[in-house]
Amino acid sequence: HVQLVESGGGSAQAGGSLRLSCAASGTTACMGWFRQAPGKEREGVAAVRTVVAYYADSVKGRFTISRDSAKNTLYLQMNSLKPEDTAMYFCAAKPALVNGVTWALSHLYSYWGQGTQVTVS
Repeated sequence: HVQLVESGGGSAQAGGSLRLSCAASGTTACMGWFRQAPGKEREGVAAVRTVVAYYADSVKGRFTISRDSAKNTLYLQMNSLKPEDTAMYFCAAKPALVNGVTWALSHLYSYWGQGTQVTVS
């Protein structure tokens, strides 16, 4: 069992930046970020396996996912934030590898953090 703890959420103005962190108690093949806004379904934001990263079209060029394996920590650098980025952000981990399609399927992820709120105004 892998425990995930997110941090770094908060409020930002449109055009600003935030960086989310996710500390993991163990290692998994793939880790990702998902978000869920009120009244909407949870959606994949970005995921990383080894050196390959995947991004949702809505965040490409603005968000960067990275992973520090030595620290078992996942990051999400969010730049040029928009009001539509407002959501609860969740860190997730998956023991098996993903591809360009499966990375965004939340039901395939085994472990989840408690979430951290991001509000952009």
